[in-house]
Amino acid sequence: MTLLTQLLVGFVALEHLYILWFEMFAWETRGKAIFKGAMPAELFTPTKGLAANQGLYNGFLAAGLIWSFLITDPAWKVNVAIFFLSCVIIAGMYGAISASRKIFVVQALPAIAALLAVLFVGW
Repeated sequence: MTLLTQLLVGFVALEHLYILWFEMFAWETRGKAIFKGAMPAELFTPTKGLAANQGLYNGFLAAGLIWSFLITDPAWKVNVAIFFLSCVIIAGMYGAISASRKIFVVQALPAIAALLAVLFVGW
């Protein structure tokens, strides 16, 4: 695994752990700051459960990427990383279409960079 690939995949994993944290545990505080202007402040409390569910899914993405660091078989390591990075990319593309174009830049682009590193730089 090259250092570049490790850093990119690790960044995407950490980013999704951060998303898990604010969607599950800080939706009414940090979430309001992140999504300032995107939705009315009075909707954060009633949507807390929905955000926590989204946060859990982001945690699963992070867990899969972290798991790829622990796999010793080279083929499985690459396959697991490709799968979870692809999931992040698809989620980022859907978020860009359905919610905000910013989601593509924040989530999908780092995952695309990490996927390209896995495929062409080496894992």
